[in-house]
Amino acid sequence: MVGGGRVLHIEVPGFGDLQLEHLVLDLNGTVALDGEVLPGVAQRVSELSRHLAIHLVSADTRGTATLTAQQLGVSLARVEPGKEPEQKGQFVWSLGPNGVVAIGNGANDAQMLGAAALGIAVLGVEGLALEALHEADVIVPHIMAAMDLLLDPPRLVATLRR
Repeated sequence: MVGGGRVLHIEVPGFGDLQLEHLVLDLNGTVALDGEVLPGVAQRVSELSRHLAIHLVSADTRGTATLTAQQLGVSLARVEPGKEPEQKGQFVWSLGPNGVVAIGNGANDAQMLGAAALGIAVLGVEGLALEALHEADVIVPHIMAAMDLLLDPPRLVATLRR
């Protein structure tokens, strides 16, 4: 199911034929807690980077976004405080939303989750905003579960097929 090059192809009966090229990750509350990358994230990002271009998107609340992006080997899309939801949504649109999977947990992630071909909301230690819940296609208990759905697509198919 994982296509050649940098495309993740997942066919989900009744949901669609996903041709994912980009993974957009929220930083705080999703891949990091209190500014520290959660255990297991770096390994999964490394594995996923073989199939997807990975982007970290953040207003950099804790001032760690640049260092985190460098450590993970991903690009950083910084959004300005205020109108964060719109900026994150616009970033997904700039990539071509049909090729994007987005993962987040906050109210400011709702538009990016809704715009993406596949939106995954994370219910982590910081919680999950209702706006994000309503825009997501899938809800998972933590970031590792979200990434594992992409690394083992039959799990995602089992959840989304109609």
